[in-house]
Amino acid sequence: MERSVYDYIIVGAGSAGSVIANRLSADESRSVLLLEAGRSDKHPYIAIPAAFSKMFKGSRDWDYQTDPEPTLGNRRLYMPRGKVIGGSSSINAMMYVRGNAVDFDEWEREGCSGWSYDETLPYFVKAEHNERLTDRYHGQGGPLNVADHPTPNPLTDRFVEACTTIGIKRTDDFNGALQTGAGYFQVNQKNGRRWSAADAYLHPAKKRNNLTIRSNAAVQRLRFSGATAESVDFVVGKKPHRATATTEIILCAGSLGTPQILMLSGIGPANDLQQLGITPRMDLPVGVGLQDHPAVPVIHDCTKPISMDDVEHPKHLLNYLVNRKGKLRSNLSEAGAFVTVDRTKPAPDLQFHFGPLYFADHGFTRHDGAAYSIGPTLIDVASRGEVKLRSADPATPVQIHGNYLSERSDMETLIAGVRLAREIAASVAFSDVRGDEIVPGSDTTSDKEIEHYIRQTVEMIYHPTSTCQMGVGERAVVDPALHVYGIEKLRVADASIMPKIVRGNTHATTIMIAEKASDLVLNDS
Repeated sequence: MERSVYDYIIVGAGSAGSVIANRLSADESRSVLLLEAGRSDKHPYIAIPAAFSKMFKGSRDWDYQTDPEPTLGNRRLYMPRGKVIGGSSSINAMMYVRGNAVDFDEWEREGCSGWSYDETLPYFVKAEHNERLTDRYHGQGGPLNVADHPTPNPLTDRFVEACTTIGIKRTDDFNGALQTGAGYFQVNQKNGRRWSAADAYLHPAKKRNNLTIRSNAAVQRLRFSGATAESVDFVVGKKPHRATATTEIILCAGSLGTPQILMLSGIGPANDLQQLGITPRMDLPVGVGLQDHPAVPVIHDCTKPISMDDVEHPKHLLNYLVNRKGKLRSNLSEAGAFVTVDRTKPAPDLQFHFGPLYFADHGFTRHDGAAYSIGPTLIDVASRGEVKLRSADPATPVQIHGNYLSERSDMETLIAGVRLAREIAASVAFSDVRGDEIVPGSDTTSDKEIEHYIRQTVEMIYHPTSTCQMGVGERAVVDPALHVYGIEKLRVADASIMPKIVRGNTHATTIMIAEKASDLVLNDS
């Protein structure tokens, strides 16, 4: 077995791992090993914004599926996650949304000291280079480029107008003083191409002599000396390796990968581990608390040929390759809205994603003709699931029990979301292009019928979180400094540590977590 020694070992070169590898290796006196199970991010579909769904179920996708979900007609839900340098930031839809200030203040009230909105905002600002916004909420000069769509589709303009006609105020910034409103999403792009966490943080650092990046390196388990995390076992191909960390090991393998590694290493629910023949080292609620954002499509035929349903036509590829312009520059979900349907809530409970094309079933299902899609998405989520080991074999995928929409409040909010999507679609702004409602269909009218449609159609929107929760109570796996309870020299720093999922797309928050984690690590050292 090949052995090596480093100051720090980081597991996972996704959004969080890319940030931490950059920040820790900035000091040449520190040696850093970054392990990534996936492959290089040098793939044309990664760079082209509109091609992100082409990566689904390919060699750079973990291609997870949930176990049959009893609350959703026993369907297995597809969960794409990036198995690639840059992680899911290399295959996502690039929307730059931070969540709501209320989210982080709730984290702090639940025992996560240091994670309030006022304390996390500087890390959002530090990470960001915003091409347009220059106020106190936004940064310039940071690694993560944030840009506007230069030429939104005409249907996207109609969506924003439609929202304003029904009383949803216009906003030019979902990440500023007030999240509520309708407007155009900013995106992680630069010069017309995707700008992933790897582009922002990892590629600029990869030539540093003190940073070693190993791709195709599948981590199997951690090794310990007493209660101290000491080394990482991984394989490249079939060849086993062991790397030792003299200072710290940091897990950034995501909300599905990180709990798997911990449980394989004996850190997790003791009874479950014993049943698989794994000796428990620390009995912690690893894998418990999984959350994601459920979304359903409301799709209409478009009576004018102005949609993006022809985005795969060769003429658009030529325009993109030559000019970096046209439909392939779009992230397909160009605008949205944040609204509160339950007035007892302190912040929005619904997010709308608008796409100027037919988009359902992750893009796998096709439709003849032009269409546009409004996707009501539940963002104040009550339901929780869990991730469990299926086997003690590291190559066996985990069990995912989402338990989605098991809480009645979640279903009621999503039903209201479908009704509000229909109200937006019925606005005069769409009157010159509105065709028939394809789904749910005009015959789906009662709450019971809409609920049935949701349970048969809802999908998660690629934001798994909260499987290694930060906090101080019985649900907590890591403390507010991200140390794993009961284990020395081991931290978790990725979306799994969120005590509760944020109200919005999760990539920006994961970057913030990693920026703050980097400071926590460096301050300790």
